[in-house]
Amino acid sequence: MKYKVMIVEDQAMPRQLFELRIQASEHFETAISIDNAALADVYCLRYPVALILMDVITRDGKSGLDAAARIKRAFPQIKIVVVTSMPECSYLGRAREIGVESFWYKEDQRQSLLEIMERTMNGESVYPEASPELRLGLASSYDFTQRELEVLREITGGDTNQEIAESLHLSVATVKSHILNMLEKTGFRNRTELAVRARESGLVILDRKN
Repeated sequence: MKYKVMIVEDQAMPRQLFELRIQASEHFETAISIDNAALADVYCLRYPVALILMDVITRDGKSGLDAAARIKRAFPQIKIVVVTSMPECSYLGRAREIGVESFWYKEDQRQSLLEIMERTMNGESVYPEASPELRLGLASSYDFTQRELEVLREITGGDTNQEIAESLHLSVATVKSHILNMLEKTGFRNRTELAVRARESGLVILDRKN
């Protein structure tokens, strides 16, 4: 008997590649393939899937991680592999907190998706050691502290130092200090350039739920 898989992926080409890989596998078959994570938990009621391949950002900006959290609460027996090309450094930690079994970067050539799926169904939890390393100006993404990344994420939303301080429960002086440290590390001239380059790189992605 083959494991039934739900694919949640908004981009046509990756979704078709996933479908083809599953079709060629001995142990899996596609039960349903959708492009919007907002509906994933609803489809779990209709389709008895054993495994979900869950993209992080799906159609209309709907979060695969939010959907994974709902599914884990309602269907804890369903295993989930998060699949993403987004290097946002917080995704790994959030997936672990939710209870997602495995996490795979689409650009990872060391392990195939089918291998991750097999290991996951065999009871393993497979995660990369770290998010992909990026260059931001003169700096490696690994050069930033966790707090600097939190400030950087808020900067990409255009917030003032005061707004960032209130959001992260910091003093304005501390926020300024973090920004100056990041400008020194990257070699960028000002916070606008820092925000634009960070947003373009995908290193931090601001997710505001209104």
